[in-house]
Amino acid sequence: MALFLTIETTCDETAAAIVSDQLEVLSSVVASQDRLHQQYGGVVPELASRAHMERILPVIHEAVTRAGVRLDDIDAIAVAYTPGLAGSLLIGLTAAKSLCVALDRPLIAINHLQAHIYACRMAAGEDVFPCVGLVISGGHTCLYRCLNPLDFESLGCTLDDAAGEAFDKVAAMLRLPYPGGPSVEKAAASGDPKKYSFPRAFLDDPDCLDFSFSGLKTAVRYAITGPGRHDVAKVELPPQVISDIAASFQEAVVDCIVAKSFQALEKTNLQILCVGGGVAANRRLRQRLEEEAKNRGIRLIVAPLRLCTDNAVMGAIAVERWRAKLFAPLDLDVEPGVVRRGAKVPK
Repeated sequence: MALFLTIETTCDETAAAIVSDQLEVLSSVVASQDRLHQQYGGVVPELASRAHMERILPVIHEAVTRAGVRLDDIDAIAVAYTPGLAGSLLIGLTAAKSLCVALDRPLIAINHLQAHIYACRMAAGEDVFPCVGLVISGGHTCLYRCLNPLDFESLGCTLDDAAGEAFDKVAAMLRLPYPGGPSVEKAAASGDPKKYSFPRAFLDDPDCLDFSFSGLKTAVRYAITGPGRHDVAKVELPPQVISDIAASFQEAVVDCIVAKSFQALEKTNLQILCVGGGVAANRRLRQRLEEEAKNRGIRLIVAPLRLCTDNAVMGAIAVERWRAKLFAPLDLDVEPGVVRRGAKVPK
């Protein structure tokens, strides 16, 4: 049995896991930075990378200890090298390279977005490919044609803010706690999703599978400040108004995500939709996806809550690269950017 140490430091979670070539998860450790970034209402890249430096070795040590193995038992080191925050990615990649040299083990490079879809494979316990893959998180809102675990083609991405980023910014405008996703969802529970008619970019254009949430975010700002007022911080809103804005905003985001996902299925003639990323934890989104999938006879696989936010278990996609003998050179560098529409995701 081959064992893999997988490392994840793409944004603000320091994570490591031990998985086997049979996709058995022996351990999973995640150190969150939510409290660190809470006072800023979003992730501060420099602070994130410094926190990774402090936590990476303890997190790896704990993952190995929990698994009941030794570092010498590890057959390969896998690490997410793209996409993400450059400084954060460098911490994980440097740690992985160092272990590869010290242990004389191969390096496996992981695409973070492919890994989010592979979390659905881990949850399903069986093959889920080919499928349409939807990744919705703080930094990414993307659709992919996934022919197999390693063959991804970009169908559409956000042109500006990612869905999770929009949630964070709207939460800040409404003076709700960070992270914004859970806060907006909680406030929306007692709100009217039809109270405000917010824009839904590209909703009725089946030929465009891109997303745009910048205009929606601006519309929320105007709903808060009113015409001629620009200082959101000085506006005091009644609790019910906050809930109504949150619910209307959330519904607009959900409408766009659901519509584009099923337009992608129609365009590709695929029958399976796999959904991963932190925003996939949103209960309203899950409900709408389930309803639409049932109506259309589509198989829907949404990553379980523990695998939605960044983690190293989804790094088990390294097993697929191991089987294909796709190893990375030790001069591998980080690639912070996202592959845009129509491009093949590099193997």
